[in-house]
Amino acid sequence: MAAGYLSDFGTILLFLIGGALFILLGLFTAKQIRPHRPNAEKLATYECGEEAVGNAWVQFNPRFYIIALIFIIFDVELAFMFPWAVVFGNRELIEATNGLWGWFALTEMLVFIGILALGLAYAWVKGHLDWVKPKPIIPQSHSTVPLDLYQRVNDRQYPVKETA
Repeated sequence: MAAGYLSDFGTILLFLIGGALFILLGLFTAKQIRPHRPNAEKLATYECGEEAVGNAWVQFNPRFYIIALIFIIFDVELAFMFPWAVVFGNRELIEATNGLWGWFALTEMLVFIGILALGLAYAWVKGHLDWVKPKPIIPQSHSTVPLDLYQRVNDRQYPVKETA
């Protein structure tokens, strides 16, 4: 019985070695066949067809990542909707259950889309989809204490205690 397991693992090992050799042989052959004539244009960094300008270690606006995450969420939603439409749109299955299966499938997808729509509405209300964030509104104080008194307290220099 142990020999059967060894032969199965041996088969998997042979497939892994064969796959690795296939890849390495392809890379080696490509390196031998291709021409090697570097020039300044071939060695330049490619940035979507534009000339590279400035340092690559710049900080990107974090809103790029938020927009990308929202795109991925809705992209995955579509990846779920296509198989759902194929499986749950089966006419024979709907007719066999007297239409109950079709209503169940429709309700299930409406709940799924509703949850994603709530997430999108939340991101929209919070302003995560706005590219230019509005300036924060500074609350105004309606205090009876004069403003110049606050300014005098803020301008006062306090002595720092020396610690031994």
